[in-house]
Amino acid sequence: MQYKNIAVFCGSKNGNNSIFAEHAQQLGHLLAEHNLGLVYGGGNVGLMGIIANAVLEKGGKVTGVIPKILVEQERQHMQLTELKVVEDMHTRKKMMYELCDAAIVLPGGNGTMDELFEMLTWNNLRIHNKKIILLNSAGYYHALIAHLQNMQHFGFLYENWDSSLQYFSTPAEIIAFLDANKS
Repeated sequence: MQYKNIAVFCGSKNGNNSIFAEHAQQLGHLLAEHNLGLVYGGGNVGLMGIIANAVLEKGGKVTGVIPKILVEQERQHMQLTELKVVEDMHTRKKMMYELCDAAIVLPGGNGTMDELFEMLTWNNLRIHNKKIILLNSAGYYHALIAHLQNMQHFGFLYENWDSSLQYFSTPAEIIAFLDANKS
């Protein structure tokens, strides 16, 4: 697969560890440097704003997808290459999936988990087969990975969880993985 656009799901807050923001900025710079367009939630706050600004700083392409209800809360980013304001969260997720070739999940809250698990479910149901990658900054996803292993151990998954989901500790490792998995 030739990657052109990468969806990034992440928090609309920065979190309480500075590595989260550092990694969002590093990933944004790397996406632009590797000519990979960013598809993300359209906000200008938190990790969402950091990654969008980082891609833009390096002259990259950024497409934001934001539901009407979040325009005020996440304060839509006004300097994007393209901003799509959609009706609801479901439409946002569906559009982001349609616009991307792979997805990277940075630290985030409930919304980020919803986006991750919907995409994993869609892979499992063969609705799509896109690479899904966790950026495990500062071990943020250790407990989630352990839980996925637990779900596998107790027989609730239809396939090995790690056949649909990769995880790495740094943005550079993710870009190297994407480069190595081009077809």
